[in-house]
Amino acid sequence: MAILSWLAEQRIQEAMRNGEFENLAGLGKPLELEDLSGVPEDLRMSYKILKNAGLLPEEMALHAECVTLEELLAACRNSGKDEAERQELEKKLTLKKLRLQELLQQRGLHNSAAFMQYGNQIRERLGQEKEG
Repeated sequence: MAILSWLAEQRIQEAMRNGEFENLAGLGKPLELEDLSGVPEDLRMSYKILKNAGLLPEEMALHAECVTLEELLAACRNSGKDEAERQELEKKLTLKKLRLQELLQQRGLHNSAAFMQYGNQIRERLGQEKEG
């Protein structure tokens, strides 16, 4: 392992001499470090990979869909839209919620305090993204 560290250090030094680190995006700005303390340790790598790929775990995607359906239902009620449309939205929402419950139970996450806390953080961020 020491040889790999030495080789990496040599390449870094060479790149610095060649000016390859000048004018990089974010130069002089603090790094944005992610706080994954709310994610259970055994799930951190998988969540990081999914996040970097722009994907959400199925349970988080389902929750996001539920939030959207709830907003559509509220708009439907406020505007006095067609009763059939409102019932169709309620049916979709019920199915999504049932699937979410089923997933959480299958994965043993319905009673996990760490997962619930992380889920709350994700829901807050999803809400902020919709507002912004």
